[in-house]
Amino acid sequence: MRIAYFDCVAGISGDMAFGALLDAGADLDAIREHLAQIPLEPYELDVVELQSGGLRAVKVNVRAESSALVRTYSSIRMLLDAAPLPAGAKATAQRIFRRLAEAEARIHRKEVELVTFHEVGAIDSIVDIVGSSLALDLLGIDRVFASPVATGTGMVRTDHGLMPIPAPAVVELLRGAPMYSRGVSVELVTPTGAAILAATAEGFGELPLMEIAMVGYGAGTHELDFPNVVRVLVGEEADARTRDRSADPAVTGEVVLATNVDDLNPEMYGYVLEQLFAAGAQDAWLTPIVMKKGRPAVTVSVLCAAAAEPSLRRILFRETGTLGVRSTPVSKVALDRTVLSVETSAGTVAVK
Repeated sequence: MRIAYFDCVAGISGDMAFGALLDAGADLDAIREHLAQIPLEPYELDVVELQSGGLRAVKVNVRAESSALVRTYSSIRMLLDAAPLPAGAKATAQRIFRRLAEAEARIHRKEVELVTFHEVGAIDSIVDIVGSSLALDLLGIDRVFASPVATGTGMVRTDHGLMPIPAPAVVELLRGAPMYSRGVSVELVTPTGAAILAATAEGFGELPLMEIAMVGYGAGTHELDFPNVVRVLVGEEADARTRDRSADPAVTGEVVLATNVDDLNPEMYGYVLEQLFAAGAQDAWLTPIVMKKGRPAVTVSVLCAAAAEPSLRRILFRETGTLGVRSTPVSKVALDRTVLSVETSAGTVAVK
């Protein structure tokens, strides 16, 4: 199972995450081709190497003409829905924008669908988010983790006026994640960078046990007394107890994944099932249950091939917020089936 670990020693922004993933080996030409299929205003995407505090890093610059266009969450969601992007990358990008919209909705006391994006709706933020999603997909990342996140201090100017650092959206997005201040009067974590972590990282802490294959450095904009970079480490999970079961030739047949969830908005369960089926689930279903202290909850169950287990487990972690997923090997016997065309008074229908 392939892991990406974001080492956020100087915080994280969208362009820093994108640059680090490119430096780790994501195919820039392939990403450019996919980005070109999104109907956006004209822009230039420049990728350069530079030195930051003695470290070589990749800097991503997106240049576009200033525009008075303000995008809403709904418009960006429809924009991505219509774009012919790889399914995995599209789902990741949609999830990142959803987390952003939910954070903004909580801050401004709005409905999620009515949230308007200002800085995040600009061309550079869209390119950074979709570019990072494409890079994760191209690198074949199954799981994402991150270090504690360094932030700055002071105030930052936004379209809503002066805001404290870390910005309110950053605090909402990284609620529950370990953060600490580097004591510099600079915004080290942007809402875009925080959203990428919130939507992809399963956990925050020390480097997980992994065999590192690639390292990438993404450069930030500010000149600091320390390297202004985010580092991404990419490699294979080394813990045999949690390795990809599909790599074991003794594992055959199907697997049932299950997790109990008691804090997810009920409106999101349909979306979770859609994502599971799109990622290769043979079947997925919901079972109402009662947990400790009489709390109503739902068990989300997924039937899948062993080879599809890592990607489906990742969806359960990211989309439900659960802290654990059970996995049970099962044997399945399926009858052969034939689809016949039957003429009826209402026309031709297909019958199994």
